Amino acid sequence: MCGKPRGACVRWRWGIPRTLVLLLVYLGYLLLGSVAFWALEGPIERDSAQRLLQEKWELLMNHTCLQGEALDQFAQGIIHAYKTGLALQGNTTMGRWDMVGSFFFSVSAITTIGYGNLSPTTAVARVVCIFFALFGIPLNVILLNRIGQLMLAGVQHCSRHLGEKFRWQDGATMLTRTCALVTGLLLFLLLPPFLFSAIEGWTYEEGFYYSFITLSTIGFGDYVIGMNPGRFYPSWYKNVVSLWILFGMAWLALVINLCISLLENSSNLCHCCKKRSKDVAQELMDGDKTSNLGAEDVESCSNRETKSKGLD
Repeated sequence: MCGKPRGACVRWRWGIPRTLVLLLVYLGYLLLGSVAFWALEGPIERDSAQRLLQEKWELLMNHTCLQGEALDQFAQGIIHAYKTGLALQGNTTMGRWDMVGSFFFSVSAITTIGYGNLSPTTAVARVVCIFFALFGIPLNVILLNRIGQLMLAGVQHCSRHLGEKFRWQDGATMLTRTCALVTGLLLFLLLPPFLFSAIEGWTYEEGFYYSFITLSTIGFGDYVIGMNPGRFYPSWYKNVVSLWILFGMAWLALVINLCISLLENSSNLCHCCKKRSKDVAQELMDGDKTSNLGAEDVESCSNRETKSKGLD
């Protein structure tokens, strides 16, 4: 019909609409998030802006020796110092470009978290940062992939061992995957907020929010460890958190890949079932009563679709 092999013709016919549908769903999801955050954060931001202006004018009225322009310049200087890593503590300042802070910055750079709270200010440091990230990001991806493969291999080894011991492979596979998921949730998402609450003074909700935002590499920068000059931080703290980030990102990547596989398999199954339904309807309309299509055909179609997307 189309002058091409039947498989290529089917891919061309079905690929474009599915891509358009996926694009529309993607844009709709972004619009939904935009409306939600605009409705939730917009009023709070406007109230904060009004309160900030009111406090500024009250300060100028109570201290007539101050000038508005000088006060604005001083406030901008404080913001710039905070962004470059300086913090005021009494009559002294605290910097973050020590060895431990620099190591944590290197981790946030090659993992693409990029909190934004600390950044190089000199031209030489920025050039070094570019080349450091250029080679460090692929190295990080390779390492995360290797760690993920080791985690998956460990889960599969336990599954095979339990399956051979109890002679119930399906049950062993479900049990080991559930245990791996629960263990990852505890180690990387549910338990770390208690550590952050004890050392940073955050609530559990804030610690859990920081954990997910960090491991997913979103990295807004509104919550960053080791930023409060009024708190004491152990020397091992940032190093342990760096290891937690490394292994947690590998685990979360496996979970995200699992969700993607489930979504793709369900999409292929729905597409296959719709195609089979159309074939049955067409054959019934043509009077072909000898058709032998049924649930077995749908199952076999699903198996063919999912086998082609199996994990290595």
